Amino acid sequence: MTALSAYDRLEATGLWRATPDDQRREVIVSIGEATLTISDLNDRALAHWSIPAVARANPGILPAIFHPDGDPGETLELANNEAEMIEAIEKLRTAVERARPHPGRLRLVTLALSFAAVAALCVFWLPGALLDHAVSVVPQVKRQEIGEALLANIRRVAGRPCDEAQALPALDRLSDRLPSPQGPARLVALRGGVTEAGHLPGGIILLGRALFEDYEEPDVAAGYVIAEHLRAELEDPLHRLLSQTGLAATIRLLTTGSLTDAQLQAYSETLLTATPVALDDETLLAGFKAWSVRSTPYAYARDITGETTLGLIEADPFAATPPDPLVSDADWLRLQNICGG
Repeated sequence: MTALSAYDRLEATGLWRATPDDQRREVIVSIGEATLTISDLNDRALAHWSIPAVARANPGILPAIFHPDGDPGETLELANNEAEMIEAIEKLRTAVERARPHPGRLRLVTLALSFAAVAALCVFWLPGALLDHAVSVVPQVKRQEIGEALLANIRRVAGRPCDEAQALPALDRLSDRLPSPQGPARLVALRGGVTEAGHLPGGIILLGRALFEDYEEPDVAAGYVIAEHLRAELEDPLHRLLSQTGLAATIRLLTTGSLTDAQLQAYSETLLTATPVALDDETLLAGFKAWSVRSTPYAYARDITGETTLGLIEADPFAATPPDPLVSDADWLRLQNICGG
């Protein structure tokens, strides 16, 4: 994205809102390294938009209205007198579009350009810094798209997710009871492929059917949800994906806003067979206390003898006084039949 250098430090004034329900506020807009930064009048950053993911709601009409691709509710309005910034954004969007692969181009030329881009980035950017930058600028809507694409790949191995109609609302209520700092996750029960749990970008948590069918209480499934929340705090699921798929995937995500089917398929296969990151007892107990869930059922689910999970049993924060129920008894009966028995 060499076109960025021509607009380094370019700033403009605009009107921004995070959601359709919010009031528009005056902001300062600036162009940085592959990002559009939106700040308040005190120079506090309010949002970072990845330039490859910026879309225009009203092409050719002024004032210009931009939004993150796939999220038209968050908008940035630039008035007629900010023509230089509007022109800069449009030129960068055009440059990104030209960089996307188009049918009919010579494969040799495309391959040569790809290698040149990779080589240049490897020389001038540290791979770790590039990965961190990608994780910081990819919007939530794009994370959800990646998570859904991974889930589609996982379905080929694990089968169709469990979707018994009466159980799905109960699954949502369990998620609402155990929200992450970013809000409730989307819980997906799988018929096969995963025996315990896994985490996809976009707040999607995979749970094996055994967590519902093999236990008499919801605390076990809740424990695995809590563990996934804690792992996500230690390493962003998108960071984990990009670190395992390699530098090429990070560069592609930054320049095109997407990953290839091959990259997604390779990671989905790795995710289903990978050993979860170990969490120490102190971290787990803090999580169980924060979410008001007993740790003992989870401990015995991991080790039926309790020998290797004794710390979680002896220091259960709710051993003496049970916490509020996770779900109603009726909801738990529905969840036990979420895969149809």
